[in-house]
Amino acid sequence: MRTLAFDGRTGASGDMILGALLAAGGERGVLAAVEDALGVEYRVGEATKNGLSATTVDIRRADGGADRAEGGASRTYAECQEIVDDMSLSASVEGDAKAILESLGRAEARVHGTALDDTHFHEVGADDAIADIVGAALLVEDLGVDRVVTTPVSAGGGEVSMSHGVYPVPTPAVGYLASGASWALSGGPIDAELLTPTGAAVLAHLAEGVASTPPLSVGSVGYGAGDRSFQKRPNVLKATVGSSSGRLRKEGVRVLETNVDDVTPEVLGGLQERLSEAGARDVTVVPTTMKKSRPGHLIKVVVRPADVDEVATRLATETGTLGVRETAVEHRWVANRTVETVAVAVDGDAHEVGVKVATDDAGDVYDVSAEYDDAAAVAERTGVPIREVMRRAETAYRSREGIDDRCR
Repeated sequence: MRTLAFDGRTGASGDMILGALLAAGGERGVLAAVEDALGVEYRVGEATKNGLSATTVDIRRADGGADRAEGGASRTYAECQEIVDDMSLSASVEGDAKAILESLGRAEARVHGTALDDTHFHEVGADDAIADIVGAALLVEDLGVDRVVTTPVSAGGGEVSMSHGVYPVPTPAVGYLASGASWALSGGPIDAELLTPTGAAVLAHLAEGVASTPPLSVGSVGYGAGDRSFQKRPNVLKATVGSSSGRLRKEGVRVLETNVDDVTPEVLGGLQERLSEAGARDVTVVPTTMKKSRPGHLIKVVVRPADVDEVATRLATETGTLGVRETAVEHRWVANRTVETVAVAVDGDAHEVGVKVATDDAGDVYDVSAEYDDAAAVAERTGVPIREVMRRAETAYRSREGIDDRCR
């Protein structure tokens, strides 16, 4: 699987993402559609950040007008979408661009307490955002990657001056955008704004969160430069393009544990659902013997580092335990999992059953497993044994995808 991996330790902006994608092998020519539609020019150059050469991208008016000027006309959200419609983009690029623009618009609307359709962007700022967003989607398509990932993204720290006052970093819009992303948001490592709303919107839509860059056979590496320079850290966004190794995905986790001897079976039975709501990845309840030879239970919860506090609190409030232990497990190896729907034929009628498909980081399927509840429902309607429904569903998926029966 061809993978694009961002390193988010010094944040991201729209220009940094464009620079990183160009430096990693994206073709400058694919951006012409945006330049023609908006009357802008992508000016690509080089900068040295703490001794590291990186690619810069400035978006300028093609007529020589001021870049990112203050004041002047504004564009509505609907007008921004219409501009994207008129660019004659591929279906996938247009879909990505419009989805990113919508998430950015919704974040701004939430910040200002307005409806999405009533949200206005300054004309030059809107054109910059459109150029960043559509440009990123075009370059990702040009790189021909199957998967985009990012390590935890740094927001920075301190405060930033905005049109309505001084706000702590991350800014409100960035916070809203990060809440819908699969990647982790971290503070620091510098008291400056490292993650912009446009950068957050692009990564939230395109990139899957990972704890660290996955194992890759590296094809290219590029760095996109930010505007500012810092004393000890290069202000760059790193992009790596390569082929996945065929391994499982490494996911950073922690393990929470507690022992209880006075929790009812009903509460224990509901823990899986209640803790999963708080962010738990897995919950195990193990019978054990406690002090004074009393029977009890050991509760073990696998959780992502970012969710430790919330899950530990939920575990304590649900069970009444007086303490929760946290074990510093470094990571676990997990498959990429999707659920696909297949049709199972019984007496000439088709019945839909979900199958869980497990793949490695190269996209190769190594396990197919029918969803029990779906199979049980079909068995109830048809009288066919559950295990036979499951077998037919798994066989149907393998036949559809051309996978042999050794994949079990």
